[in-house]
Order: sequence, then structure tokens, then C-alpha cells
Amino acid sequence: LINGPLTDRIGGKKAILIGAGGAAVMNLLMGLVTYGIVHDVAVLGFNRDQLATNLTAIFSSMYAINMYFQSFGAVSIVKCNAPWFHVRERGVFGAIFGILISLGIYFAFDWGYFIIEHFSLEFLFLVPTVLLAAFWLLDFVIVKDTPGDAGHVDFDTADASSGDTGPQLGAIDVFKLMLGNPIIITIASIEFCSGFLRQAIMQWFRSYAKQTNDVLGLKASFVYDNWGMMLCCAGILGGLFAGVISDRVFQSRRGPVAGILYLGMLVGSIVMCFTYQTDFLPWLVVLMSLCVIGVHGMLSGTASMDFGGKKNVGVAVGIIDGFVYAGTATMSLVYGIILPDDTMKDVAANPDNWVSWPISMIPVSLIGFLLALRIWNAKPKPKAQPAPVADES
Repeated sequence: LINGPLTDRIGGKKAILIGAGGAAVMNLLMGLVTYGIVHDVAVLGFNRDQLATNLTAIFSSMYAINMYFQSFGAVSIVKCNAPWFHVRERGVFGAIFGILISLGIYFAFDWGYFIIEHFSLEFLFLVPTVLLAAFWLLDFVIVKDTPGDAGHVDFDTADASSGDTGPQLGAIDVFKLMLGNPIIITIASIEFCSGFLRQAIMQWFRSYAKQTNDVLGLKASFVYDNWGMMLCCAGILGGLFAGVISDRVFQSRRGPVAGILYLGMLVGSIVMCFTYQTDFLPWLVVLMSLCVIGVHGMLSGTASMDFGGKKNVGVAVGIIDGFVYAGTATMSLVYGIILPDDTMKDVAANPDNWVSWPISMIPVSLIGFLLALRIWNAKPKPKAQPAPVADES
């Protein structure tokens, strides 16, 4: 919500550099703190005991700042790409956006676990630091905000800001404009459901499999061992499916794609209630991940450009992604209450005590599906071009 209007003001490239640079610095600091504790050396003027005693406060603060900088990610990328893609081409960009999200998931899970198993713990933060620094340099050299900046011809993208040649509105006015747009609010509400469902699967499948392994043996499954890769494949396929059918079948409408994928989520949630104690579960959650990641890329990465317009897309993405994080927070609170506490080993080990996990996804999937139906025919409406002045001669 903060970085959206800021990005609209300063441009996508600068926002990318701020986000990547800030996240790199915070990962470096977290790596140094971890190094000090693991190797019993003084870091940043604090000895190991001081770092260990205050570890929760230190990491909570550093990680919160890190996440602030990371929240530039979607806002800056979508802002930068909006001038480069016509509305009829943006479904393909949504697919690319979904692929990028999926690759990030793959690195976080599979590479993260690999680093923990084979290297000292501080490298879990230092490796991302190096990657972020490398991409900061690449972005600084290569990325351009508009085709004109790269020596090409700027063109009309036919989105909601097409024909708007007036000055940039203030942040408050743009927020009022976006919040007064029923399509933007509907998309944001759908993405609230996506935030809930996406993390309900990603965060809890491995925990469920681990806690109930003595009964179900799901830790021996291929999906569990390659969780990051499977989520990556699901996300890529979901993004490509959503992008292609949006542009090629539904004339660049995003609502039908979201509706189809949310119907898949709804059916998957119902089936999961009857199969969550079987060997079919790992593959089912991969299919459900395909659906929800496809929706996320299509709405946060594409519809936000269409209906926010390249002029105000930062605020639009900020609102929509804000709802995604709100959905994730709601999921965390709800599941923290209704799911077994892993400190109660006997309770958590019984699969019967986890039935509320799939059941709670059903109403959220249903709401997302019904909301998607409301924007089935929605397409951006460009601003009316001013009438030409008559030639009095």
C-alpha cells in the first residue's frame, strides 16, 4: 500500500533497485547474525550470547524490513512491464509472472533445504544476498521503464489509462479512484482468497505429512521429497494455461480464467476432504497449487495492469497484493487456532484431527469462484480521447 503510489511516482526501474538492494542488505545482515551465533564470533559489535539472547527480536525486525523491501517486487515488475505489453498480449506476461513466482518457490524450498543440509546455516541468507546483488547490477544496466527509454517507439496499450494525458494524480486521489472501482475491489477480494489458499497448501502440506508420517508415510512420497520442484512445475503449467486461454480463447478477459481455476480449487478442496489420508493427497495438492498460482499470476500480474492502467498500476498492484497478504495472515490465524499444535505430538500425529484443514478451504474457494463470475465479462475501458479542435479557417 505504501510502495504502490511510490512506484507510480519514481518508476518501475528505481523501485526494482530499491527493493532488490534493500532485500540484499537485510539478507546480508541476517546472514552475519547467523554466522556470529553458529561460529561463536562477535558480529556488528555484539557477541554470541548477546545475539542469541535477543535473537527473536533481532530476526523479527530484520525479517520485517526484508519483507518491506521484497514487497516492491510485484509492484515494480508490473509497473515496469505495463508500458511494454498491449492488453491483448498481457496474458502471456501473466504466464511469465507465474513462472517467476514458481521459480522463487523452487529456490526457497529445494535450494533452501539443500543449503541447510550441506552448508553452514548462514549461507541460507548469504546465497540470496549474492543473487540479489547480481540481479541488482543486471537490472541497473538492462531494465528500461518504457519502450521509448530503450530506443523503441512508445505505443497505446489500450488499458484503463489509455487516453489519459492529464497530470499524475496524488496518491490519495488514486487510492480513492481504485477503491471506488468495483472491478479492482472484486479482483482484490479474489486475491484475498488466493492468499489464503496458496499458503494453506504450501505451508501446511509438508507439516501435515511430517506430523502424520507414522500413520500415513507421506514423507516417502516423490512430491514431499521434491516439494519445491513440484510447486514450480505446477506454477509454470498454471501460468501458461491461464495466460494462453485468456489471450487466445477469452479475448484477453481475465475473469473466465480465474473462474475456471477457482472451480478447480473448489472441486479439489471437496475431493481433498475424502482423500487427505491417502497416497493421492500429494498429487492433489500439486494440482490445486497449479490452479491457485495460475489465478495469482493472472490477477496480480495481469488484471492489475489492465484495470489500473500503466499510469496507476502501482497503486492497483499495491491494493491487490495487500489483499493477498491479508488472506495469508487470515489463514495463519485461522489455522493456528483450528489445526493441531505440533507440540502435542499425539494429537498432531492423528490424521483425523486434521480434517479442518481441507474443510476450511471449501468456503474460501467457493467465495473466490463466485467473485470470479462477477468479472467474467470485464475488460478495461480506455479514457475517451479528447475531441479534435475544429479548424476555423
